Amino acid sequence: MATKEESPVEDKDALDTLETEAKEFDKDAEIDRILKAFRLDAYAVLDLNPGVPESDIKLAYRKKSLLIHPDKTKNPSAPEAFDRLKKAQTELMDEKHRERLDEAIADARMLLIRENKWTVDSPELKTEDFAKKWRVKTREVLIDNELRRKRQMKAQMQEEGREQRKVDQDLEDRKRKRQHEQDWESTRDQRIDSWRQFQKSKSGDDKKKKKKLKPIG
Repeated sequence: MATKEESPVEDKDALDTLETEAKEFDKDAEIDRILKAFRLDAYAVLDLNPGVPESDIKLAYRKKSLLIHPDKTKNPSAPEAFDRLKKAQTELMDEKHRERLDEAIADARMLLIRENKWTVDSPELKTEDFAKKWRVKTREVLIDNELRRKRQMKAQMQEEGREQRKVDQDLEDRKRKRQHEQDWESTRDQRIDSWRQFQKSKSGDDKKKKKKLKPIG
């Protein structure tokens, strides 16, 4: 039985469909990878090795951002993945943040070496197993650093809160003092009049008492 041969147009449409599906698969895979990456490690989010130059960071961000941009895919998770990608790029382009991240990664490596009683020249450091353990240890160090940072921030906020309450109390005390002085000054004439009336009344009583005194003899 003879089969109908597909036309060149149909062949092109089929290839275009396959290509579109492949691109969507790549986009979905990259979005999934970003969302599963440890967000405290900006290198992991951008899928880069620590210590790469800024040019590599910019290039990686550009390629990935174009791939997963929410305007270019129907994946509902694209906006979140795009935001994480942008945040990671911003962190790595910040000199201080990147320095802290590099220090944490270096600390994780040294901790791993000490825990296993290796040296910096040990052959184990060149294995894939070490690379996996390093990533796990880096995660632990970054989490510990983040928890410490949050505790310090909380303590600082509490201290700032105490300082602010002290400032507010001082302001309230000064306000009450000013109000007391104003009230005292506003009743000055009344107090003077009352004192004069009291003195006048007292003087009248003294005169009456003198009149009642009988002469001696």
